[in-house]
Amino acid sequence: MPRPIEARIKLAALRHNYLLGRRHAARHNSAAKAWAVVKANAYGHGLLRAAAALGDVADGFALLDLDEAVRLREAGIRQPILLLEGFFEAADLSVCAAYQLTAVVHCLEQLEMLRLAPAPLCLPIYLKLNTGMNRLGLRAEQLPAVRRKLAASPAVGAVTLMTHFAEADGDGGERCIAWQLERFTAMISGWTDAERLPVSLANSAAILRYPQTAHDWVRPGIMLYGGSPFADQDAASLDLLPVMTLRSRILAVQEIGVGERVGYGGTFVARVPTRVGVVACGYADGYPRHAPGGTPILVAGRRTQTLGRVSMDMLACDLTELPESGVNSPVVLWGEGLPADEVATAAGTISYELFCALARRVPVVEG
Repeated sequence: MPRPIEARIKLAALRHNYLLGRRHAARHNSAAKAWAVVKANAYGHGLLRAAAALGDVADGFALLDLDEAVRLREAGIRQPILLLEGFFEAADLSVCAAYQLTAVVHCLEQLEMLRLAPAPLCLPIYLKLNTGMNRLGLRAEQLPAVRRKLAASPAVGAVTLMTHFAEADGDGGERCIAWQLERFTAMISGWTDAERLPVSLANSAAILRYPQTAHDWVRPGIMLYGGSPFADQDAASLDLLPVMTLRSRILAVQEIGVGERVGYGGTFVARVPTRVGVVACGYADGYPRHAPGGTPILVAGRRTQTLGRVSMDMLACDLTELPESGVNSPVVLWGEGLPADEVATAAGTISYELFCALARRVPVVEG
């Protein structure tokens, strides 16, 4: 019998969340298209699995790795594919062209590679402007040089303008995005024909809260996988469905008395007689080691909490008020019935990290 832990991936929920994002975008622009962001192995859900689930509905797929883009093409994906960090060396350009990929261009060095590329290369690009995220993107003072390089490069095909919001998930209302929109508008003002170029601005938070940012293409990421991008609003209230449910079982039960401790370092000390359930899940499975005692967990559909420190292969939970639960009782670490966002908050992180950290040793089943 295999170890009783698995991650169940509900592909229908993934489709639901993608289509929800596209409907939100359509409130502002009925023609808006949506990239399905499948970077980081589809946020831990499986690249090819996610692509197969969305293959007949997604307008395009966005990711980071050139090899993963090639895998999508070779798996039969025919929609546009966007490389969110673009290409890293000149040799990548021929691969991008051969597999009909679109590349983000975020620095002058990438533009220079395109200018020097041999004919007949012609690559569609997303020109990324830095409006305040200060991560990737071209600055306002670089734009005259950018326009010169674009004009001098026959290797540049269709151009789309993009930026990335730093605070769309904040609680300050429209001012969270207004300052970047103002910078974006200022950066492209005076740019001949810029008003006719397609635009891509909205991430998950902006799609859900600021549909006016939905221009030609939106880029839903965490919302696809059922995570809320907001600290002040849960996924269910946004009509997002959980895609990944991490499930396990109780391996053993310990009855401990007052003053006895649980786990490494004895960080949990029983103040009353306590019934302890030992769960087949630990940080080697992707559960956050830094999750403190008191992190929520479901046992046989009932809510309880973890006890003590997370081990490599096990963690403990409180069964004192769950007398009907024991060895082999089912456990949900996050997912259906227990939002990943809530577990992540208790652990001082975000659901993105929980999903992406799922270990390869955890079996994945589709449901």
